[in-house]
Amino acid sequence: MKITAVDIYTLNVPYDKPLVVSIGEITGAENVVVKLTTDTGLIGWGEASPCAYIVGDTQQTAYETAKPLAQLILGKNPLAIEQRMQAINGFIVGESSIRSAFDMALYDLAAKAAGMPLYQFLGGEQRPLRTDLTIGHQDTVAETVAQAKAILAQNFDAIKMKVGRPGLVDVEHVAAVRELAGPDIAIKMDSNQGWDYPTAVANINAMQSLNLQYSEQPLAVWDFDNLARLRDKVDLPICADESVFTDKDALKLVRSGAADYLNIKLGKSGGIYTALKINAIAEAAGCLCMIGCFGESRLALGAAAHLAMARPNIYFLDLDSFFGFTSDPVVGGIEYDSQQGGVIHVPETPGHGAQFDSSALDNHWGIAL
Repeated sequence: MKITAVDIYTLNVPYDKPLVVSIGEITGAENVVVKLTTDTGLIGWGEASPCAYIVGDTQQTAYETAKPLAQLILGKNPLAIEQRMQAINGFIVGESSIRSAFDMALYDLAAKAAGMPLYQFLGGEQRPLRTDLTIGHQDTVAETVAQAKAILAQNFDAIKMKVGRPGLVDVEHVAAVRELAGPDIAIKMDSNQGWDYPTAVANINAMQSLNLQYSEQPLAVWDFDNLARLRDKVDLPICADESVFTDKDALKLVRSGAADYLNIKLGKSGGIYTALKINAIAEAAGCLCMIGCFGESRLALGAAAHLAMARPNIYFLDLDSFFGFTSDPVVGGIEYDSQQGGVIHVPETPGHGAQFDSSALDNHWGIAL
């Protein structure tokens, strides 16, 4: 089998309302789509969701980077994923989102060639999957509570709260959601690097009675030393997100004792190929993983769900970006249960099971043999 054509598109879907976090605001999906066609007629789909303030890329840079990457793999065997991803990862430093899109399309092709759903191709079997739903920064506690009420009305069993504001501003917001939700709803908080060490200690201690699952990326991405100090200081698990892009980052984090959990995002790791290595390192260190997202559609979220299904050590799911979309550009793929909010149904079709509606795609560039 060989890749006979690579097609690149842009995908733009606005959110119904912006998601505001400590280091930025997301107003919609400004993504890049990769389509790989082979001489056997099989097609693989991938999606990049650039996130400038975390990954350092944009839709424009991802789209342009896709062109030389397409030339790099054209005519090559897509089933040799190790060789294809070594070439892609060796070609450019950074631009992990678009590298992830190529990776996703390669794994989609490999699973289709094997006649298996992606989770099965990765060695897994069906297991229950549930995602949380996120509340961004709201101006008032009343607005935060209103968001939480809407989430609970959809029968979600986990809420992720964006925190990281100055002082102890976040405490009242989190406390109000806990009071509303009761003791059985999981609540986790994500600072997106918003706190320094003293502020993190003060906030986590002030929320000690609120029965939170973990504090995600409370400190700056580079501050491994203080992450380790914080982990020793407070009685709440610490989850590293922006601090872990690659398996090398994962190894440094577990060696330094800086995190209890690691957050894998395909857009950070450059795809499934490296995500598997991150999870293996975490599992060897006795460290659970979560899997998160940026602004992906159901296609890329589905690839992440297949990975999570195949690796039970990926325990926490934050695959909720689709819920902000004003339209759905994906045909097939994972489905979210409308009766049990957060339950993800993964298809049994070969590959990750999704493709894009061609009418949703723009700015085509392609290369073929």
